[in-house]
Amino acid sequence: MKLSDTPAWRALTAHAEALRPRHLRDLFAADPQRFENFSLRHDGLLLDFSKQRVSGETLALLRQAAAAADLDGWKARMLAGEPINHSEGRAVRHMALRAGDQAPPEVRAVLGRLQRFCDSIHGGRWRGYSGERITDIVNIGIGGSDLGPRMAVKALAAWQQPDIEVHFVANVDSADIAPLLARLNPRTTLFIVASKTFTTLETLTNARTARDWLVAAAGDADAVARHFVALSTNRDATWEFGIAAENVFEFWDWVGGRFSLWSAIGLAIALAVGWRHFEQLLAGARSMDAHFLAAPAAENLPLTLALLTLWNTDFLGAGTHAVLPYSQSLALLPAYLQQLEMESNGKQTGRDGEPLGVATCPVLWGEAGTNGQHSFYQLFHQGGQTIPCDFIALREADFPLAGHHAKLLANCLAQSAALAFGQTRAEVEAAGVPPALVPFKLFPGNQPSTTLVLPRLTPYTLGQLLALYEHKVFCLGVLWHLNSFDQWGVELGKQLASRLTPLLEGTGDAAEFDASTRGLLAALKTP
Repeated sequence: MKLSDTPAWRALTAHAEALRPRHLRDLFAADPQRFENFSLRHDGLLLDFSKQRVSGETLALLRQAAAAADLDGWKARMLAGEPINHSEGRAVRHMALRAGDQAPPEVRAVLGRLQRFCDSIHGGRWRGYSGERITDIVNIGIGGSDLGPRMAVKALAAWQQPDIEVHFVANVDSADIAPLLARLNPRTTLFIVASKTFTTLETLTNARTARDWLVAAAGDADAVARHFVALSTNRDATWEFGIAAENVFEFWDWVGGRFSLWSAIGLAIALAVGWRHFEQLLAGARSMDAHFLAAPAAENLPLTLALLTLWNTDFLGAGTHAVLPYSQSLALLPAYLQQLEMESNGKQTGRDGEPLGVATCPVLWGEAGTNGQHSFYQLFHQGGQTIPCDFIALREADFPLAGHHAKLLANCLAQSAALAFGQTRAEVEAAGVPPALVPFKLFPGNQPSTTLVLPRLTPYTLGQLLALYEHKVFCLGVLWHLNSFDQWGVELGKQLASRLTPLLEGTGDAAEFDASTRGLLAALKTP
């Protein structure tokens, strides 16, 4: 049976038609307790979804859809280690990475090695080829080996270790790595090469460039062993590169890249903030794991976020979703969530191999407030498109300065209210606006949004936040009947690029490619 033909889906479709004419103004007027009735709290977090275009009946129908999709059964399968990533025959066990004392022995062993390594860097026992302390760390990776650690290091800038600066290189474009190397000291720089297979094109290209730079400065290839470590499972390739086996930190095929910052891939985070704070990051995620697994549907924060996205995407017709952190420290969160959500659920083939026939993952985007207000918020307010938003606010600033945080929070609350309720003609006219300008001052409102409030941005609350969105992704995969843990869509471009590279380097025959690609090849090779 097609998903759209299921009883749960048909009931939601009929309900959407009945609810569609109701404005958020009407929903609030009808329920003076709407904030209390449409908000949830857990372990210091507040999730206010009262500005979503939903009623109590909407939520009841959505929760019935989750039950019909056997969400609890899929949770159990994931926990049991069943290969729910069925297209690759893999289990999905990223929660085991932050399970603390209950983590598998192999996870605890790697965490112990990572802790000892971090302590040796921070304590000054690990030194470069010239005997100097390490002052700069460069994480070389891409995708999940870059986005998660990069985002977390920026988010936790207030917790940064003294005398250590962490940098990130991802793009194969030489403009990413060349300016960084130009300002670093090879005697005091450590490189982390993050690639499970140690074959990733972008990562290995950048790693070899960094290696050549180091060897040229040191005059001795043996220096590589003091300035490179690897996060990989390919011991042969890392050894050939010059990295000693004891400096290779493994992770497992049941750790998907976009769910991997809790593993050895998080080494850059631990080096940036210290091991104790990295453990707090894991603890925050563990708290959200426990909540997700145990809380009933009506109290479950990740499930609620997922159900709201399902409702907005498939029943209100929203094709995009904006994440708007009112925290400069969380400025990279939208980019991180783009991979987490769109690589996971940007699919149109169900678990049974058949077309789904319904809209799935919306295009996710965003920017830190208040910057975005001076960029794309105009479209939110008067562009005529339904664009659900997640506002994220901190009760306390991570960098407190007098006169800043209250203004920031005021803007966050003002935007969510303006998007919800708009401004009517009567309100504009009552404000004495000249008649000719009245049409330009009208705001339709009725834009759905959720506001998530964190008490403060700490390693613990960041762990909670990231696990919250991870579990949202899992729930949506179950609701859409798709596999959230493979990513076959990234393969075709890689294959074509590998065939095009020799042509750009001057060898091979372009006849197999289309006329546009052949023309572009010729143009790029012609001075």
